Amino acid sequence: MDSSNQPPLPIIDLEAFTSASDTATRLEAGKQLVSACHDVGFVYIKNHGVSESELSRAFDVSKKWFDLPTDQKMKAPHPPGWAVHRGYSWPGLEKVSNLVSGPAADGGSDDEFIEKLRQVQDFKESYEVGSDQNPDQPNVWPPTDVLPEWQPCMSSFYSTCFEAGKKILQALALGLGLDENHLLDFHSGDYNQLRLLHYPPIPAAAIDEGKFARMPAHTDWSTITLLFQDDCGGLQVENVHKPGTFIDATPIPGTLVMNVGDLLMRWSNDHLKSTSHRVQLPPLQDRFTGASKKTRARYSIPYFLTTDPDLLIECLIADENHPPKYEPITQRDYAAMRARMQY
Repeated sequence: MDSSNQPPLPIIDLEAFTSASDTATRLEAGKQLVSACHDVGFVYIKNHGVSESELSRAFDVSKKWFDLPTDQKMKAPHPPGWAVHRGYSWPGLEKVSNLVSGPAADGGSDDEFIEKLRQVQDFKESYEVGSDQNPDQPNVWPPTDVLPEWQPCMSSFYSTCFEAGKKILQALALGLGLDENHLLDFHSGDYNQLRLLHYPPIPAAAIDEGKFARMPAHTDWSTITLLFQDDCGGLQVENVHKPGTFIDATPIPGTLVMNVGDLLMRWSNDHLKSTSHRVQLPPLQDRFTGASKKTRARYSIPYFLTTDPDLLIECLIADENHPPKYEPITQRDYAAMRARMQY
């Protein structure tokens, strides 16, 4: 892919928003963030509030988990079905899709189409963590002797990410012309999701031949996603100026990648953009050498902020010239509509 003529993703520094005391400075920072989310939907964020030491520990402990033998990881298995997102998902269990609902394009049933979609496996493994205050999705933790530091580390990092997310929600609200806490008031923090991801080494040919995908193009369902990635590379964002082409979201030290989710796009009456993205093979120079051309292992940590499930989401930006495009919906109903395609 030739990305030499493609625009880079914007970089937003939140230091002015988090440290300034005057309203004008904070408002300007919020407007810059909203402008980037309107134009592209993906941004790098500097001074996001997650310390390097906390981030490094989360990645270290994540690697320890995925290095465990499979029988140990299976002591905290992802529950069956699509309704609960907790615990360990082994390679091939999950199939990320950008579909919502509706009949198959070829006239077949939904179930037939979903089965066809799942024939190309996503070659990754993951572990889902939530709040212990979430009554709908209880955490699935491994026995303490499997990896003693796992539960305390990930519970702490979950809270750290929410603190960072709060500032971003406040900046977005100000930039949209709302009260600073308008978006935040819909997020107790009890319904967010922390995901630890590992993409094992895989021969490039297996992906090229269509047998496996790292993660195909999709959008996220939530309000916003915060993504921390290692230095491997592979994340690509669709170029909004040239649909169907993708921009490399090359890791930049000291930043996280933030993107708008489908729920926030709907909430903003499409003023903010939820942009398609995927995980491909890392650049050729980062693959293992040799006849097999295996990829490097890749680790990433996305954190999904979402509204409390039974609060009604209605278009925020709507007037005579911009009528609401969407009916009001709760996050619970929207997630159910999307999730049955995934597991």
